[in-house]
Amino acid sequence: MSLEYAILGFLNYQPYTGYDLKKIFDCSVRHFWPADQSQIYRTLARLTQKGFAEMEKVPQEDRPDRKVYHITEAGRSELQHWLSGPSPMDEPRSAPLIQVFFAGELSDEEILAKFEGFAAIMRAVLSQYDQVPARIGPYQEEIQSPRQHFFWMLTLDNGIRNMRANLEWAENVIAQIKQGQIPPE
Repeated sequence: MSLEYAILGFLNYQPYTGYDLKKIFDCSVRHFWPADQSQIYRTLARLTQKGFAEMEKVPQEDRPDRKVYHITEAGRSELQHWLSGPSPMDEPRSAPLIQVFFAGELSDEEILAKFEGFAAIMRAVLSQYDQVPARIGPYQEEIQSPRQHFFWMLTLDNGIRNMRANLEWAENVIAQIKQGQIPPE
């Protein structure tokens, strides 16, 4: 459901093709809301069916026609209603934490390797987050709203803070394992 609103939010800035939406997703909201190309196209079809978006075919010379999607007034109204409503709260889910929960079945060496792997992933994600401001740069020219940019960057700040907290937690567990603080079987 939130994917629909994310797409409406982008279409509210300007018309986009499905391909263009995938590119903007990947450099702006991917750190908290990834979407693959097929999800985006399915959602655009639903939004069009509901009357929240319209598709315009733009002829091209040596390629198939471009399908450019525009938000409708009904779509703007729906987006505004959703934005001003209560924040949707999804149930938290974490496959890595399920592994941690049952990690007592593993040896200390296996647990250490798992947490060192977690920490490496978190460092890699933080490195990717460092690149987000440069990747969204081209879209600032299209959107041009310092207010919108401010809120985009708030989501990045949230992601960085959460990832740093998770990394600190993983490094703390690694230290506990190395110090022999894990209870024996």
